[in-house]
Amino acid sequence: MNAHPLNLAVRFLLEIAILLALGAWGWQRADSWQRWLLGIGLPLVAAAAWGIFRVPNDPGPAPVAVPGIVRLLFELVLFGFAIWALFDMKYNKMAWIMAIVSLAHYLVSYDRVVWLLRE
Repeated sequence: MNAHPLNLAVRFLLEIAILLALGAWGWQRADSWQRWLLGIGLPLVAAAAWGIFRVPNDPGPAPVAVPGIVRLLFELVLFGFAIWALFDMKYNKMAWIMAIVSLAHYLVSYDRVVWLLRE
């Protein structure tokens, strides 16, 4: 089920939601030039780390190969931070929606989760 086009689309939208939540949180939590640094820097660092630290063949070469459990924990930390950031900004409804959709995505992607735990 992990490679189903609908599931991949949901995963992509969740990844974009992470970047938007981190950028919005960074923008709201700082002033002056620091606002720009956090508002743009947090999503850039998260996106770069997401693409760099990967498990080989998921789905392609990994610039920096990490064990599956490390990748899974990294993903969960990023999703958790984005959800927490939404709650922190008082976007409770969006935070709950993102939490539920993220949980549903990982439940539907159980084959990928099992694969990551075995890698």
